[in-house]
Amino acid sequence: MSLDDAMKWLDDRPDISSVRAAVVDLNGVWRGKRLPVAQAQKILSEGVRMPLSITTSDIWGTDTADNPLVFDTGDADGFARSTGRGLIPMDWLERPTAMVPLWMWQEDGAPSAVDPRQVLARVLERYKAAGLTAVTAMELEFYLIDPAEARPIPPRSPVTGRRLEGSEVLSIDEIDAFESFFADVYDACERHDIAVDAAIAENGAGQFEVNLMHCPDPMKTADDATFFKRFVKGIARKHGFAASFMAKPYADLAGSGLHVHFSVLDGDGINIFDNGGDEGTPAMLHAVRGLMDAMPESGLIFAPHLNSYRRMAPGAHAPTGICWGYENRTVAIRIPGGPTKARRIEHRVAGADANPYLILAAILGAALEGIEAGKAPVDPVVGNAYSIEMPQLPTDWGQAISLFEQGATNAAIYPDLMRQVYILAKRQERAGFAARMTDFEIATYLEAV
Repeated sequence: MSLDDAMKWLDDRPDISSVRAAVVDLNGVWRGKRLPVAQAQKILSEGVRMPLSITTSDIWGTDTADNPLVFDTGDADGFARSTGRGLIPMDWLERPTAMVPLWMWQEDGAPSAVDPRQVLARVLERYKAAGLTAVTAMELEFYLIDPAEARPIPPRSPVTGRRLEGSEVLSIDEIDAFESFFADVYDACERHDIAVDAAIAENGAGQFEVNLMHCPDPMKTADDATFFKRFVKGIARKHGFAASFMAKPYADLAGSGLHVHFSVLDGDGINIFDNGGDEGTPAMLHAVRGLMDAMPESGLIFAPHLNSYRRMAPGAHAPTGICWGYENRTVAIRIPGGPTKARRIEHRVAGADANPYLILAAILGAALEGIEAGKAPVDPVVGNAYSIEMPQLPTDWGQAISLFEQGATNAAIYPDLMRQVYILAKRQERAGFAARMTDFEIATYLEAV
């Protein structure tokens, strides 16, 4: 959206009196300012000053201890500048407003090393230098829940009034019951050039999946996924629900994932994974090897929170072993069937709670490392991957933090400063949870010992 188009759109919306100028932090949380609508033109054209540390807060919005961007630099400002996406209306609020999506730059004009959008841009520059273009798509799962309860419970059906229960995978009746909600979500996506494909009812009560279409611009894919999550959460509230992209909101129901599909085109627009057959090209196999090699150290990107690891359980529709296969949904890296010209890789590890920018940086970065290294993967898994002994993804948050810190591939993908502050934030979050005494802990030990 050009500046003129954005201002014309605002002129046609006299009900909007304020805007939100916001960036996405490393946890995927929007952070920024509420400003009068009169400031919109300046924000879009010049940007707004914000602390460079704003993208490095922990999940509670707290400064990370020992973060060199805070006290060591006087918590210096950088510039948050428009991503070029213009204004994103938020019509679900009591008073309609609009958000200006921004990303962070240093005072001297250099990209901020700790802005997740800049982290992905760094990887995409490597693809451009190699004469390659990644085509990406995302599948996002989420739960609709009853907002009136402290703990998550399924919502009541808008049609019957009865609370949802049990698995209704691919149920047309369940999708139909929430048609008004989905119609608003799809309308919002259409207004903002987010190409949305199928929506389905998933395995949990009130769980759904929506697919975003393939796009030859991975930055737009990550932008679209981030906006989509915000649309779903806001529109759900408008309809009397809450929406959660938490990886595992229910202990006894399926977790929510974020699957990534991608192929790679050469300078002539040819899919370098397509050899005309089902097996794919050596380049595809090299990409698979790169993804597998990087998977242990990338675990913290795909499962960034304490709750993320509740999803990583065998037989729970989330991969746990580091493996790949053709048309196999029990593996971490799946090669879907279909027309060979669309030969692609599906990466099935990330939870819905992960940051879309960092997910794509991790996947595309590792794939390129594999393509450049030119090594073949182990044999593909046939059958149930959960029943086969193999190297495992990290299933413990502390282990994932350590592996991320030690990872050699990570050093090639992410800026040093980003890795440093991300580790600090995750260790601080882990300590925060460890310091809390749960009701279950008290009930277990109070009189038993």
